[in-house]
Amino acid sequence: MKPAPKKTVQVKIQGRAYKIRADGDASAASVNRAAAMLDETIERVRIRAGTVDSVDVAVLAALNVANSLVLERETRGAPSVPEARVAALIELVEAALGAGAS
Repeated sequence: MKPAPKKTVQVKIQGRAYKIRADGDASAASVNRAAAMLDETIERVRIRAGTVDSVDVAVLAALNVANSLVLERETRGAPSVPEARVAALIELVEAALGAGAS
C-alpha cells in the first residue's frame, strides 16, 4: 500500500497562521481538529492563568493536552492516538513555542 501524499494544511492558533504537513485528507482533518483543540486550550489557560507571556501559555496548554492524552491512555490501557496525530500535535506546540520566542 502506497503512503498517502503529503499535504500542507494551514491552521490558525490564537490568530496566527501555521502551515502543517499532513498525510492526506484524513490526517489534514485531524490536524484541523487538533489545532482547534489547542486553540481552545490556549484560550482557557490564558483566561485562567491571567498570564500574557505566550511561551508560558503555550507550555501550559501543551501540558493540558498531554495530560488529557495520558489520562485517556491510562483509562483505555493502550495507546489510543496514532503516532501521526501525536507528531502533528508536537509540531503545533513547537510552532507555537517558536512563535513566542521571536
